Amino acid sequence: MNLCDRFGVSEEQLRALVAEGLRAGGDWCDLYFEDTSYHDLLLRDGVVGSGGYHVDYGCGIRVLKGEKTGYAYAETTDYPSLLQAAKAAGSIASAAGGGTPGPQNFASLIPPTASQRVPPVHEATGGHGFSDLGTAAQAGEQATGLPGAGYYPELTPWEEAEIAGFVPFLQRIEAGIRARDSRVLKVVAILSYSVSDILMYNSLGELTTDHRPLGSISVQVIFQQGKRTENNTVSRSLRMGAEFVSDSVLEDLVSRAVEGMDARFEARRPKGGQMSVVMGAGASGILLHEAMGHAFEADFNRKGQSIFSDRMGQRICRPGINILDDATVPASRGACNYDDEGVPGQKTYMVTDGVLTSYLHDRISAGYYGVAPTGNGRRESFRYNPIPRMRATYMESGPDGTKDDLIASVKKGIYVDQFANGQVKIGEGDFTFFVKSGYLIEGGRLTMPVKDINIIGNGPQALADIQAVAGDLRIDEGTWTCGKEQSVAVSCGIPSVLIGNLTVGGE
Repeated sequence: MNLCDRFGVSEEQLRALVAEGLRAGGDWCDLYFEDTSYHDLLLRDGVVGSGGYHVDYGCGIRVLKGEKTGYAYAETTDYPSLLQAAKAAGSIASAAGGGTPGPQNFASLIPPTASQRVPPVHEATGGHGFSDLGTAAQAGEQATGLPGAGYYPELTPWEEAEIAGFVPFLQRIEAGIRARDSRVLKVVAILSYSVSDILMYNSLGELTTDHRPLGSISVQVIFQQGKRTENNTVSRSLRMGAEFVSDSVLEDLVSRAVEGMDARFEARRPKGGQMSVVMGAGASGILLHEAMGHAFEADFNRKGQSIFSDRMGQRICRPGINILDDATVPASRGACNYDDEGVPGQKTYMVTDGVLTSYLHDRISAGYYGVAPTGNGRRESFRYNPIPRMRATYMESGPDGTKDDLIASVKKGIYVDQFANGQVKIGEGDFTFFVKSGYLIEGGRLTMPVKDINIIGNGPQALADIQAVAGDLRIDEGTWTCGKEQSVAVSCGIPSVLIGNLTVGGE
């Protein structure tokens, strides 16, 4: 379907709206149209007793002038309302003292080579790609991957699925969990999915469309053994069609929901102190996302708020370590055919062979630094201004064997594979994370299961203290959501990693 028809606007009207936004003297204007439908089902106590459906529909209009940003939105797309929003955004950007800082260099709002590689219309779902990636390897930038490719497989569109047909699936999840562990006291399962149709247009005349499916299942289980209770939460989320609701996903959730519960009931709080920490592959990547990834986002660095603001081109960890933010992982929750400024999704190396080589840029920060945008301009919805945000953030596999090899090299420490809540100070790089599950390491072996401990450290120091990286990278497929000012879907991952010295908060 032609999305101009969906939103009831013509290309001529899009041009007129941009002209209205720039009328008060703005330097840049872009439009972001969104039509998103959300569905969810909730199972509790064996019964699917509630469900939800709502639609988010409207258009956000941004105008940049010098160091100012004006933003306005309309929860309708009738032309008079859009015209009013465009006028408001232009007025805010042009008002003395109004708005928020914008770029100094508007010529760099797009890559210098974009005139050769960006056609007038981008349609991620229509098979239109780019024959030439162009270059984003400027001033230390590294980006690879095919821009505009279809990273969201969709064999069965969610729009063709009957939501009532998913009720037995949720019931089978609960039955499977209860069949595997007699200690199960309560199961709560939520299946949700959304479909977003996005249309973007800007003052360069670029018209970009994207169709974004997203399916998610989250399961919380409470176990009781004697007078003690423990809980476990597992989830799965992928950008794909209704084929996501499958037997393989069900088996994965059921298995992980009951996995390791004997150890949970046996776990004790260990003695704390400074020690080596082995982080397990996969979900431990949340520490990488929070403690390092945010500090690589260009807005924090531009404002001098990040510990890495003055370290571009410097070695920040040992050779051989590569840290990426990647929009091109097929079906990943963090995949992006295009970001929310119409920049093609790409694979960006933030750390290359131990050296800081790129920040994560939206168009504004790219203009400020005079580099190509990396496709990290993201927003929660049309109501929000895009800002630099992560997509799928992970560390590449290393040469140091397996997880077991890393554990065997540690005389005394802990192994952790799941984190819960964490706090990070971007400016100082200090972080604290609560460990959901782990084990003591004694004499190169896993011994006592541990709980109720915190991992405390400093992001740059933790990077510098990485002693070994195993070859078992796993990108976790949980329902990760990043909440930097606004919420967006992300992914994270890591191979098993040995950090030589962190503070473990125990007894």
